[in-house]
Amino acid sequence: MIIAKIARVCADSVSTSSTPSDVPDVLAADLAAVFCGINPGRASAAARAHFANPRNDFWRLLHDAGFTPRLLTPQEQFDLLDFGCGLTNASPRTTPGSSDLRRSDFADAAQRLERIARDLRPRAIAFVGKEAYRGTFNERPDLGPQARTIDGVGLFVLPSTSPANAAVPWRERLHWFAELRRWIEPLPRTSIHAIVLDLSDRILLFRFENEVGQSWWATAGGGAEPGESDEATLRRELIEEAGLRDPSLGPLVWQRATDFAWGRKIWRQTERFYVVRLERHDVAPTIDLAPEGIRGHRWWSLDEIARSDEAFAPRTLARRLRELLEHGPPAEPVDVGL
Repeated sequence: MIIAKIARVCADSVSTSSTPSDVPDVLAADLAAVFCGINPGRASAAARAHFANPRNDFWRLLHDAGFTPRLLTPQEQFDLLDFGCGLTNASPRTTPGSSDLRRSDFADAAQRLERIARDLRPRAIAFVGKEAYRGTFNERPDLGPQARTIDGVGLFVLPSTSPANAAVPWRERLHWFAELRRWIEPLPRTSIHAIVLDLSDRILLFRFENEVGQSWWATAGGGAEPGESDEATLRRELIEEAGLRDPSLGPLVWQRATDFAWGRKIWRQTERFYVVRLERHDVAPTIDLAPEGIRGHRWWSLDEIARSDEAFAPRTLARRLRELLEHGPPAEPVDVGL
């Protein structure tokens, strides 16, 4: 298929591992899900195809859960890209069984998946088996969606489809594959934000933190309620988050649309950013922000953002803020990307 051939070129051009594998990655940009097995077994290595053991349920589960309209064979693995899915492994090393793996076999697993998440932006990475996740992050997961994310990409843990996992019945395996199929459909959300700037051109940012301690900084603002105007949303959010009442709202300068995981859900969020200029303001939230995942706030200068190793949303915050400060509001809202 044409799409698969193009995607195969894309996958070949992405460096995902420093250690060669007997089984190639099946990857492309903007997939709905990348399935991550633990490592190649001997049958897969011989076939140079993922989940090639004829007693492995993976391909049948994909079909029965609705990921593919027909049952694919392992040799058709690159056709999976046409259906929005990809394949990789936590460890590249072939072994007779996963119990033969060593801790060192997962040495760069997390970093490699981070590169996949950052460069190819799948909606989710689904670990086929708890041990694939445990080997990558050195923590024990439950089945289902995880609190941890990778650069906003959602993580989901499925039961192992290996014949060695015979204790988990077919019905339960299919349940979790169907749950993943449902979960990766993003929930729509509109979010309105304020680029709050003081007289020194410092920007007010809030620190968000998830359940596992991953954190990033983002502008003030939040989700619009049904039927609510941008102005009404922004005024409500600024009162709640900063105790800022009746600010003078400036023009719409930035916008973006992004899929991201938060709170064990996947969102498809449309965001609009307005300028708010202040002389000075002492931030005093009027509600408890902890349930929103907000753990603090800070006024940042442009140079501090540019030098920082912290994560910011959007990623291009420093560059876009510099453009705004140097050239003023654009004639049309700028798409600031991820």
